[in-house]
Amino acid sequence: MFRTALRNLLAHKTRLMMTALAVLLGTAFVSGTLVFSDSVNSAYRNKMAKSLDDVAVSVTAGRSSLKEKDALDSRVVESVRALPGVASVRPSVSGTVMVADKENNPAGSEWGSFGANFVPGTNGKDSRYPIVKGRGPAAEGEIVLDAKTAAKTGAEVGGTVRLAVDGPVMTKKLVGIAETDDPKVSAGGSLALFDTATAQKLLGSPGRFSELIVSAAPGADQQKLTAKVRETLPKDAFRTQSGKELAAEESKMIDKETSSIRNTFLAFAGIALFVGIFIIANTFTMLIAQRSREIALLRAVGASRRQVVRSVLIEAGLLGLVASAAGFVLGLGVATGLRAVLNSAGASLPDGPLVIEPASVLLALGVGVVVTVLAAWLPSRKAAKIAPVEALAAAEQPPAVKSLVVRNGIGAVLTGLGVAIMLYITTLKDSDGLQLAMAGAALTMGGVIVLAPLLSRPFVRLFARATGRMTGVSGKLAKENALRNPRRTAATASALMIGLSLITGLTVVAVSADQGVAKMGQQDLTADYKVTSANFGGLSTDIAKTLAKEPGVAAVVPLRSAGFQSSDQPALAYATDVASLGKVADIRFVSGSPADVRKGTVAVSDQYAKERGLKVGSTLPMDFYDGEKAAPKVAAVYAKNDVVSAVLATPSLVDPHLEKVRDDEVLVKAAPGKAGELRAKIKETLGGNPLIKVQSQEDLRRSEAGDIDDILFLMYGLLGMAVVIAVVGVVNTLAMSVFERTREIGMLRAIGLARTGVKQMVRLESVTIAMFGAVLGVGVGIFLAWSGGHLVRSSFPQYEMVVPWARIAVFLLIALAVGVLAAVWPARRAAKLNMLESIGAQ
Repeated sequence: MFRTALRNLLAHKTRLMMTALAVLLGTAFVSGTLVFSDSVNSAYRNKMAKSLDDVAVSVTAGRSSLKEKDALDSRVVESVRALPGVASVRPSVSGTVMVADKENNPAGSEWGSFGANFVPGTNGKDSRYPIVKGRGPAAEGEIVLDAKTAAKTGAEVGGTVRLAVDGPVMTKKLVGIAETDDPKVSAGGSLALFDTATAQKLLGSPGRFSELIVSAAPGADQQKLTAKVRETLPKDAFRTQSGKELAAEESKMIDKETSSIRNTFLAFAGIALFVGIFIIANTFTMLIAQRSREIALLRAVGASRRQVVRSVLIEAGLLGLVASAAGFVLGLGVATGLRAVLNSAGASLPDGPLVIEPASVLLALGVGVVVTVLAAWLPSRKAAKIAPVEALAAAEQPPAVKSLVVRNGIGAVLTGLGVAIMLYITTLKDSDGLQLAMAGAALTMGGVIVLAPLLSRPFVRLFARATGRMTGVSGKLAKENALRNPRRTAATASALMIGLSLITGLTVVAVSADQGVAKMGQQDLTADYKVTSANFGGLSTDIAKTLAKEPGVAAVVPLRSAGFQSSDQPALAYATDVASLGKVADIRFVSGSPADVRKGTVAVSDQYAKERGLKVGSTLPMDFYDGEKAAPKVAAVYAKNDVVSAVLATPSLVDPHLEKVRDDEVLVKAAPGKAGELRAKIKETLGGNPLIKVQSQEDLRRSEAGDIDDILFLMYGLLGMAVVIAVVGVVNTLAMSVFERTREIGMLRAIGLARTGVKQMVRLESVTIAMFGAVLGVGVGIFLAWSGGHLVRSSFPQYEMVVPWARIAVFLLIALAVGVLAAVWPARRAAKLNMLESIGAQ
């Protein structure tokens, strides 16, 4: 039977080509994701291992670092350096620095702009940042950059560089070019190095460090050295970790980052493979129908049912193995492309070679083979049930009515259960029903797939009636061909339906969320401009003071924040002049007055007050993250506002708990008639600072919408693989259908149907299948978006479902184009059939 399976595979390789392509594409997605994940993980670990190579102990500041006695300063450095077994102590300072390129834009990515101190040893060199040109920084006016960043600024050693940390633009002399192993810098970030005193002044606090890196003397035990450092330093004041502990922690973070990406891509790969199952099952069902006489002969000469099943499954396994192997090779290109695409979107993934783990190879091949064999299992059982005499008498029997009745009954139950769950989701008041919604969506889609043969009949008749006048005899023949085997039509259309239902659902939710974001900004923010830091590191308090003096500015309100816990629940307090907040935000007080919020008092949102049982006069216990506590009185309650946090306080309450007082954002209200020209003036006033982002309300809406669109287009790309596989399925079904109808096509040609009529018949059948899948997918997608959108509304009150009919129309037009293009090859093949040879075909 193995030889028989191999012979069948080679004999029908053309007919199986499209099926192999579907398996190949799905496996390429899986293997590409696995290789990409392994490669990025390895690159991160290699960079991390190199950066931690000489780290025996790491000491960082704890929660109480704002206290003078707990500062990570030179006293701590000397106490650690004096311990036995310590070879050296490297005190480091780090933070964010925005270097300006030639056009005054940030030279590095927003998340990858790093500043640090250059720590020269006795030889004047810093082993962590080797200088490749020039020298290290030694004075306040000097800076060292990495090679890529220096090239973007256009500055040579000896030239000047413009940069900003949290306030005004500074100009420093470029004295050297350094190398770095930091993965984020190599992926597009920037590195700026200063002497230690300057780094402390710009990135932290004078005299204080961010971290102490302790190297062990030869022969010293790392764990024992870590224990000695812990004993030497005050308890709870500092966080002390061994190099191994730090490496383990970094490894967990790397695994978490890469696993989330891997799981996301694998989920879409699973969708693509699931779509491929319909194609594989359809192909083997048609092949078995065409080979029924051959199978009957095998049964007649003694082959058992089990042997027939085994033969078909061996054939499927061989097909899956070959296609999966080719898919794995293609997946290497997918892995390379994923890194490039994500880096272009700002992911800052490190460079490194492709890593091919044996487990990834086996998993990718195994998935392809298993999916192919499982998809071929039901057709193989059908083949085994063919009675020899019955099969010899007729090449194909129509499906039994009973089986369709049973199938329709199962489909109705599944669909009804799924719809009931989704309707229940619409009654929920919170977002805890996500898993239930996913189950309901899966049941709904599964039920519709099972019911597809039943649904195909009225659709095909309606579509044929709508196009009948334009298509004539070819249209009638296409209708009959589509109705001849509703299972085949449904299976082919279902593959397309799955992709389009997900695309439609995501589109509706994304567009609705975009409208909600726009509504949110219009409702709560009345300021004309929002000024923020491009690297999210905060702004100098001088910026708000500078803007307040600018002509054409009516109001300037800075906002800064501090985290705290109350009753073990985390929260955020915004510090601002509460009385002036109404000039830039539509904030409504339901009790108390903004003027009552003074030193030692706070205002809270009505939602927060309700959750905590607070009212005017209540005490709000606040446990700040620097270890200090406060218990201000509630002076006012305001309606929930998306511009500010749940707690408003005065700067005098919040500032003592900040390591460095910086504004998170500055809201600017223009004088009447001055809003249009104010943006340029703000940028000019702030010296073309690369750190500063000035955004209008429309900019903010577009920014949010841009993030939503970026995610949506990524989803389109990922789901596009499933749609491509579905298109392959349409081509495959039509091509094999043409083969099994060879005699019929010959007879049609003999009675006068022209070649163009044959082409049109096949083309219309393809369009009918594609449009059936598209209409079904769009309908299911809109329903799932409507019901599932209630979960979004529970946490996003501004969300309101919007159906983007223009995009839906585009999806339907794409489906129409898919139907036309998918029929090109099968239609040409059908039209080229020789009339006499076709009539004589068996």
